[in-house]
Parts: sequence; structure tokens; C-alpha cells
Amino acid sequence: MHSRRKFVFIAAIAILLLPVRAAFAADDLQKVLHRLDVAAANFQTTSAEFEFDSIQTDPIPDKDVQKGTVYYDRRGKDYRMGIHINEVNGKPVAKDVIVAKGVVRLYEHAINQVTTLTKLSQYQSWFMLGFGASGKELAEKWEIQYLGVEMLNGVKTDKLELTPRDPAIRKNLPKVTIWIDPELGVSLKQVFDEGQGQSRICTYFNIRVNQTLPSNAFILKTDHETHYVNR
Repeated sequence: MHSRRKFVFIAAIAILLLPVRAAFAADDLQKVLHRLDVAAANFQTTSAEFEFDSIQTDPIPDKDVQKGTVYYDRRGKDYRMGIHINEVNGKPVAKDVIVAKGVVRLYEHAINQVTTLTKLSQYQSWFMLGFGASGKELAEKWEIQYLGVEMLNGVKTDKLELTPRDPAIRKNLPKVTIWIDPELGVSLKQVFDEGQGQSRICTYFNIRVNQTLPSNAFILKTDHETHYVNR
């Protein structure tokens, strides 16, 4: 009986503390969003090495690992991203993805083909997560929950859970979790929950902010034999 009373007392205290914890979380979230606003105002370029893990748990467990280098730049509302993949599942594979002006272009070197994906323009806010997006821009497109501080590769990060406000996007992307470096104002890790047993984990290393990017960062090196398709 004594243990039961003790449990009820602790539970009651926990319930009373919920509004206080929520207030602290809201305050911490506003601080994080403010830091992102400041970082976005000063943002010009970012480059990083990456590992993208595409994971499937249903119906058949599978994992696809891609590694390479990614570049970002932003001038006002003009945003570009260049992904240069050099390894897939431990084997050398060359692929490039350029995102600019709401258009995604994929160049697969092995088959010398460029695929333009115009229907992905509505998902551009995905690509800006923690790389050039301000706190205001995130709050406009995502419902944001502050999950606290977490150490990641020796860095004290702010962990955020994002839910798309757009129902059409939420249908394909129920939730995103990101780990923000508060000093650099960039993501060190992103986990995209794509639903139905699908997820993508993006981890970034050797991040360099506002440094000069290589001249080919956003260029596809095609030739006269390159095949072009639209989807």
C-alpha cells in the first residue's frame, strides 16, 4: 500500500511538471530557431562529406549505402545543392545530383544518362534542412518539436523532430529528425521517416561553412552522347 501511494505521488508530481517542461522546451526551441535565423542571414556556402543510408525493413530488409561530397550555396531565394556520389555499397559508382530552381537532375555516369525530376520541386524544403534554411522558414513548412540536447561525434547538438505541415508531403514523409550543430547552424545528421518501413539516414562529416566551392560543384559533366529523360 505504501509503495502504491508513493507511485501515485510521483505520478502526480510528474503531471504537475508537464506544463513547466513544455515551457522550457518551447523556450529552447525558440533559441534554436533564432540561431538558425542568424546562421541563415550569414549563410553563403557549405560543403561536407556524407553517408546516405537508405533502409528498408518491410517487406524484405535491405540497406543501400552511398558516400560522397555535397555542396550547398544560397543567394537570397536562389538555392543550389550538388551531390556527388562516388561509392555505393562499398563499390566505386559515380552519380551526380544537382538541385536548382526547383528542378532535380540526376546524372548516372555508368549509363551516361541525365534524368530531370521536375515533380520533386515541392520537396525542395527537404534539401534545405539545416543547410541554409532559417528558423522562420522551417517553422513555416514544418511543425517542430524540441527533443533536447544530444552528443553526436563529440558535438553537443540540438535535436529537432519535424512534421510536414503540407498533408501531401506528410503522406510520403511522416517525420524528419535532425541534429543541429548550434555553433555552425548546420545539420550533422538527418533521419527521414518515409513510412511503410522505409527510412533514410544522412550523416555529414568535415563540414566547411562559407568557403569557396569548386567550380564544378553544380555542374554535370556530360558529353554529346549523353541521353536525357524527363520524369
